[in-house]
Amino acid sequence: MNSIRLTIILFLALYPQFLLANDGNQILRKVDERLFPESFESYRKIINEEPNGNVKEFVFFTVKKGQDKVAMLYLEPASDRGRATLRLGDNMWLHIPNVGRPIRITSMQSVVGGVFSNADIMQLDYSVEYTAEIQEQTDEVWILSAKALTKTVAYDRLKMWVQKDSYNLLKIEAYAATGMLIKTINFKEIKDFGGGIIRPAVMETTSPLYKGYRSVMIYAGMKKRSLADEVFTLAYLDRLVELRK
Repeated sequence: MNSIRLTIILFLALYPQFLLANDGNQILRKVDERLFPESFESYRKIINEEPNGNVKEFVFFTVKKGQDKVAMLYLEPASDRGRATLRLGDNMWLHIPNVGRPIRITSMQSVVGGVFSNADIMQLDYSVEYTAEIQEQTDEVWILSAKALTKTVAYDRLKMWVQKDSYNLLKIEAYAATGMLIKTINFKEIKDFGGGIIRPAVMETTSPLYKGYRSVMIYAGMKKRSLADEVFTLAYLDRLVELRK
């Protein structure tokens, strides 16, 4: 009996994915761990391409703490420099320099236009907003069906392709409650950022609702960083620039 138990323990230690074979939520948490350290900073560029050939670019300095605190400072273009956004759970605000109070914004709006929504740009951990189950799988990937936990979440359902050997997210299809496909996001170019952070450096999205439009998000300089809770307050938005010194 003891030898059987030992064999099972060794098997599960060598093949931990076996534990996840029927637990979509465990896989989703592993995806979050792969994408987001507990507390970090990063630089991101968003490139919006339009059907007429116009291209608009934005650069941000972003900090995130825990599962649901995100703050973001605009660096480029110069006309938007100094703007900042804050997300605390379902609540989002935009701070514009020399304007009174921060403005409330919604998850489905976009502070930069293009195909990425505010929910995409200020992404929380997926496991905070969704419950998941395995829809199907191959030898290489799990395909999860993730259902929104509340009606305030930007997308009612996500179909997610997750690489089995690494838990890297490969692709997402985002759907409305009606079943309509809203957008597709592809995750590309796995990069080692150092400090144990290995994740896709590029996210590319298109939407059947915005034919001919494409948006790309590129991560750079991602690293773990301890951040005080004060950073994630409305009062701190005009001081985010201090974190870059």
